[in-house]
Amino acid sequence: MYRRWPRVLSGIFLCFVVLFAFTRSSRAQSAAEPCVKPTARERTALVESFATEKLWRWQKRLNLEDWKISVEVARANDLKAHTLGNIHWDTDKKTAVIHVLDPADYRLPFADVLQDIEFTVVHELIHLELAPVLAPLQRNDANRREEEHAVNHMTDALLHLDRER
Repeated sequence: MYRRWPRVLSGIFLCFVVLFAFTRSSRAQSAAEPCVKPTARERTALVESFATEKLWRWQKRLNLEDWKISVEVARANDLKAHTLGNIHWDTDKKTAVIHVLDPADYRLPFADVLQDIEFTVVHELIHLELAPVLAPLQRNDANRREEEHAVNHMTDALLHLDRER
């Protein structure tokens, strides 16, 4: 039961953030508008909060708690072409920054964006986990594609198991 408490708190916090964002935008709208959508800035803030909560959960699950990892929302033009995120780390300092794609650059329903953001966070954490193993290898386009393929499969498997709970 004690182990569930942080998950409950993070879920409550996320609900509060979503409710707060919708409440703020609904006050700015007229009473005649029944459906209020968050602004681009609010959606970015929601994604950053959501990604941070998912980072905390998956960092713990993957036993990367000794790392200081943060999440930042990035626009598509700040990322490598055809990517949804990336990670930069310093193994000596045990620090890392994960960049996730800004919701403004998605063409998906917001619920799907959130699922994709979680996928990106887990995907980048797996890269971090594999970094010591892969660092001494000669890197080329072929083995980078193989790494991406393997990391995608591991991410899918972990998220599928998590969502079955």
